[in-house]
Amino acid sequence: MKIERAIITGGGSGGHVFPAIAIADEIKRRNPDVDILFVGAEGKMEMEKVPDAGYQIIGLQIVGFQRKFTFSNFLLPFKIIKSLLKARKIVKDFNPQIAVGVGGYASGPTLKAATMLKIPAVVQEQNSFPGKTNKILSKSVSKICVAYTGLDRFFPKEKIVMTGNPTRKDMVDTTGKESEGYRFYDFDATKKTILIVGGSLGARTLNESVINKLEELKASGAQVLWQCGKLYHEKLRAELENTDLGCVKMVQFIHRMDLAYAIADVVISRAGAMSVSELCLVKKPIILVPSPNVAEDHQTKNAMALVNNDAAVLVTDATAKENLIPRALALLTNQTETQKLITQIGSMGKPNATADIVDVLEKLI
Repeated sequence: MKIERAIITGGGSGGHVFPAIAIADEIKRRNPDVDILFVGAEGKMEMEKVPDAGYQIIGLQIVGFQRKFTFSNFLLPFKIIKSLLKARKIVKDFNPQIAVGVGGYASGPTLKAATMLKIPAVVQEQNSFPGKTNKILSKSVSKICVAYTGLDRFFPKEKIVMTGNPTRKDMVDTTGKESEGYRFYDFDATKKTILIVGGSLGARTLNESVINKLEELKASGAQVLWQCGKLYHEKLRAELENTDLGCVKMVQFIHRMDLAYAIADVVISRAGAMSVSELCLVKKPIILVPSPNVAEDHQTKNAMALVNNDAAVLVTDATAKENLIPRALALLTNQTETQKLITQIGSMGKPNATADIVDVLEKLI
């Protein structure tokens, strides 16, 4: 069935925004004349990234519950009611055939409004352990697209469709790009390469792990592409100004992730759902260091889904400063272990996830 009008809602982080854009791109590829409207949360990254991708977005004045005692928590019920009313008006005025929620503050009121208006709605759950909003929405939406098994513990079994997570094709297409990658990053093709990524903002633990074992890295003969993140770049640059980094290259952000993946022999990463999904398609030996600062500790659960299948190595955040770099260097020289990891992680990839999700949307309308 042709999709003519669709609402996509959610955001707050790249892990929500980029899958939303990937879904929109696939809908548009199939239906060039489609009218797509995004609904996000004011002040969040979707309000910038979605227009950059060429789509219209409307913001709701919605925030989450703060775990520490704060006055804003008293205002939360009023903001939720206001957002619900605004979301209802947006959905009613736009009159979509389908609504898709990818998680994040805006998806709750928007999908709730859609289901109240009898519009088919779909939740795309990226994590192996769902958040509270998606658990609540699962009672009223038509389908739930998931990336992990075992989610019938949280969602109605008959609504679950195993699709995997939508990934950015340009990020994971590494075939035949090794030579270009070595040239782009000015690296030596004869040396082993460790790639360290902590998300666009950065990860303090990963950065501290590198600094703590910098001499060990330099002595290893390996080269390191280290993405330290926006929050830490200036401070680290000043701190390391007079330090010889050897073959360690520190960058704020990696603009050509495909080339970075292409040259990596070992990847060190946090365990956000989208990072894990991309890494399953890239098929590299990975060490996951789950962030402890996320709701429901879902990064650890994402990581364990791979670790339990011998598809990744786990280093905890608490032990990373001492253990992460030595573990990466050991993995770099262990061909038996790296080959096993590559084989196992490759079997967990879902390269057709975006297309499968849009198939679900088309069937519903």
